[in-house]
Amino acid sequence: MKMQKAAFICVTGILSLLSSTSSFATDVKSDYDRAADFGRYKKYCWQKVDTQNPLWIERIKTALNSALAVKGWSQTESGSACDISIVAIEIKRNHDTVNTFYDNFGGGGGWGWRGFGADGFGEATTTTDTYQTGTLIVDLFDAKAKNLVWRGSATDTLSDKSDKNMKKLNKSVSKLFEHFPPQPKK
Repeated sequence: MKMQKAAFICVTGILSLLSSTSSFATDVKSDYDRAADFGRYKKYCWQKVDTQNPLWIERIKTALNSALAVKGWSQTESGSACDISIVAIEIKRNHDTVNTFYDNFGGGGGWGWRGFGADGFGEATTTTDTYQTGTLIVDLFDAKAKNLVWRGSATDTLSDKSDKNMKKLNKSVSKLFEHFPPQPKK
């Protein structure tokens, strides 16, 4: 009986861990102005990077500069040569997960299957885990018309290790710009 309880708790713990970590994949979204002609945009300039940690300003710029360079875009100083102005905003949020594990399931009748008998549910242990997500929102504005032409966001879990977060930033930005620029529907 003790072996069954240990196996049940172990399987329950593994399933809980898998279900909570599966939501930790990078989530990217984008939308754009359907009337914008992305074929005429080639040069961009930085308007603003808003982040809680000033060390991340250059990291965000570097990741975005690399992604845009792959698309054939080049950075220029703001002014008449600038087609697109970029604003990037970083947001961090804390999330809690609650996990409850039951042990000491009784045998016998009750609800018609083994595990929920006359002994009830048994002992319950509930734990709360907190994790942090980071979201990078990237807005591209037509520099001359001053209107938003593209918005993308990438959300991922954050680590307490800066190196891991830098890798996640680069991977997230790469995924965000994978299908950029938007192609007109034919």
